Amino acid sequence: MVTVRLRQPYRNLPEMERDTNMTASQPGARGPLAGVRVLEIAGIGPGPFAAMLLSDLGADVVRVDRVGHVPARGANLQPEKDVLSRGRRSIGVDLKSPAGVEVVLRLVERADVLVEGFRPGVAERLGLGPHVCLDRNTRLVYGRMTGWGQTGPLAARAGHDLNYVAVAGALHPIGPGDRPPAVPLNYIGDFGGGGMLLAFGVACALFERSTSGRGQVVDAAMIDGAAIQTAMFHGMLAMGTWTTEREANLLDGGAPFYRCYRCADGGFVAVGALEPQFYAELLARLELEPDEWPQHDRERWPDQSRRLAGIFAGRTRDEWARVFEGSDACFAPVLSLEEAPAHPHVEGRETFVTVEGVTQPAPAPRFSRTPGGVKGPPVLHGQHTDAVLAEARFTDAEVAALRDAGAVA
Repeated sequence: MVTVRLRQPYRNLPEMERDTNMTASQPGARGPLAGVRVLEIAGIGPGPFAAMLLSDLGADVVRVDRVGHVPARGANLQPEKDVLSRGRRSIGVDLKSPAGVEVVLRLVERADVLVEGFRPGVAERLGLGPHVCLDRNTRLVYGRMTGWGQTGPLAARAGHDLNYVAVAGALHPIGPGDRPPAVPLNYIGDFGGGGMLLAFGVACALFERSTSGRGQVVDAAMIDGAAIQTAMFHGMLAMGTWTTEREANLLDGGAPFYRCYRCADGGFVAVGALEPQFYAELLARLELEPDEWPQHDRERWPDQSRRLAGIFAGRTRDEWARVFEGSDACFAPVLSLEEAPAHPHVEGRETFVTVEGVTQPAPAPRFSRTPGGVKGPPVLHGQHTDAVLAEARFTDAEVAALRDAGAVA
């Protein structure tokens, strides 16, 4: 499996803090989670995102896929382009078969982490709940990813990112004041408040295990993760510096100096000149008189926003980018998913990498001594069944019997 790594940063660190012989091109460069074994029960959205983050930072992630998704042996198929599935190995298992469940439990015995995203109670009914798994391996960190959490009146209810973000209070402040809240893709729930929260929880549990020697359950719920991202706004609400009226506040598009504007070519620019010195630079680049543009006169914000909208509509996005080039006006062009990887700063920092022809975000965050890396593209379901079972000390005869029974594929 090819490993794609970033150029080694932090060249000025002392010798004792970095490995000067380690570069982006060396497969020996290992992430901070190298040696950690993760067993991922295949799912969608936040669970795979958490597993991707762990893999990027060095963990050996084995995904347990459904046998029904495994292609016929010998089929000449190309790996999928699902970036969330990068850097894994895959084993096909029938979790409805007692023999298949026993396969997973034997893998649990050698694992450091298990990640599952079932509704509450499903893992238990399959025979793979935390009590069973922790009985097999007391050092196991058992990561649970749900929308509503393992407890509470809605725990058993269906839902999606948008629902969890809505009930958490994170959706209401987003979007224009005269229209319904804007759908923020699934950044806040699935990824920021879900997968990233789970990966953080797993890392914390692994750290605690280093002193206690014991594993534990990590209950990561998207409603909790979405809510914790609103901490600052609850503080501002308590201080009286935030209102529940949408598009009427400093950071929700109400302020003319912190919002997006449409340009002559239909593109957009993002203006974020919050501090007075940056606001002054914004006015200077736009050739506007400061006395006529007081920054914090909220009664004038709607009129200022309309006037700035007219100004920005007079040139294209890229023309405005040239006007603000080299300034501290906190200005940026709004780039599409296709455009972002080609931006000079993004290119210079290697924020994106290309793996098997697919451009995708590079691992983050960066580490000075143990850089992470993309271990390879998404693999076929069940591509590594034999190898993973061999590592878990299944004999050839056992593997053959499991295949004949349909317990693995």
